[in-house]
Amino acid sequence: MAAITAALVGELRAKTDAPMMECKKALTEADGDLVKAEELLRVKLGSKASKASSRVTAEGVVAAYIVGGVGALVEVNCETDFVTKNDEFLALANSVAKLVAENNPADLAALAALPLDGKTVEEKRAELIGRIGENMSIRRFQRFETAGKLVSYLHGTRIGVVVDFEGADEQVGKDVAMHIAAMKPVALSSDQVPADLIEKERSVASLKAAESGKPADIVAKMVDGSVQKFLKEVSLFNQSFVKNDKQTVEQMLKAANTSVKSFTMYVVGEGIEKKQDDFAAEVAAQVAAATKQA
Repeated sequence: MAAITAALVGELRAKTDAPMMECKKALTEADGDLVKAEELLRVKLGSKASKASSRVTAEGVVAAYIVGGVGALVEVNCETDFVTKNDEFLALANSVAKLVAENNPADLAALAALPLDGKTVEEKRAELIGRIGENMSIRRFQRFETAGKLVSYLHGTRIGVVVDFEGADEQVGKDVAMHIAAMKPVALSSDQVPADLIEKERSVASLKAAESGKPADIVAKMVDGSVQKFLKEVSLFNQSFVKNDKQTVEQMLKAANTSVKSFTMYVVGEGIEKKQDDFAAEVAAQVAAATKQA
């Protein structure tokens, strides 16, 4: 059997970026044949990615990319918060945001097929899953192209906002993006709030008002009042500006001679049902599995 030297293991790791022990195992199985060992690792990494693909990815990061009037906002998910701090994972998210801005893919499938560092986005994703051992997914993206200005704001890596605006002062746009991340409006104005959200609020308000025991006409006014209050709370222009609660966002924009045409906000994991694990049971299961293997 060929000697598996540290230099040989290091060479295979440099080519595949797989863990050292995986490289050593592959070289041992391939009897020191570097090419064969690399093939074995590719198969193992792919298998690892396949096993991970069924696991929920409710953590992750939001990344933004803007050059002039073209930009993109993406959400890339993983299983645990730990991976969101991994440099390779962050680099993948940033690369994907740039690809979206530059290539304008029609959908996630088209994005997955785009070239990235000599491979496709999907191949890079699968390789990273193999190296890290967690499932990862590109959940969503939006591309922007405007004759106006684009500005982004990232609150850490969990909340991302892109604002399309017109105005001389770019700081105003940044302030609006930061406000959106903090106050989370669902629309620019009250007449743009989705009908299903309004209906849901009206239903809740009706139930509360009915419990008051007041006459029907008073109940109706109470419901309308609650709905109008809700619309002001969730529409950007009607919200009190975070940097000066004495004026609304609309008033602030008017004073700064600035107009906001649209905005997009991504919050990591929004709408994804997270699996609630029993941590103690999980540790016990891992200890039991390790004991059995020993």
